[in-house]
Amino acid sequence: MNDILHRLDSLRRPRLLIRTARIGAENYRRDINLPRILGHGGLPRPAPALEQLMEIEAGMDDNRRMGETGYSTIRHVEVMIAVMGEARLLRATRPMLTVVGADPAIPAGAAAHAALEPLG
Repeated sequence: MNDILHRLDSLRRPRLLIRTARIGAENYRRDINLPRILGHGGLPRPAPALEQLMEIEAGMDDNRRMGETGYSTIRHVEVMIAVMGEARLLRATRPMLTVVGADPAIPAGAAAHAALEPLG
């Protein structure tokens, strides 16, 4: 899961595409948007959906860079909206991390040796 999020964080796309997709991602509804992109059927979990979306988006970006006549900016924005929406869902389902010993009741020296562990 972290690998896919790392790959997503390292994507470099045109600023306007990203800004437009961020705005659209605010209203992302996977039950409506995802079947339109991936095809109808059962909705995959966020990680597999994000994998599929990133493959689709990579192909679209290749077409954009090569100036293919079939390239659709609107479709690319739709896919990027779904990528961002699924990434948000995936990040929200990751276990939260907290610093053990970061409690103010624990002396500062002890907190310096704290380790990260999952919350919950």
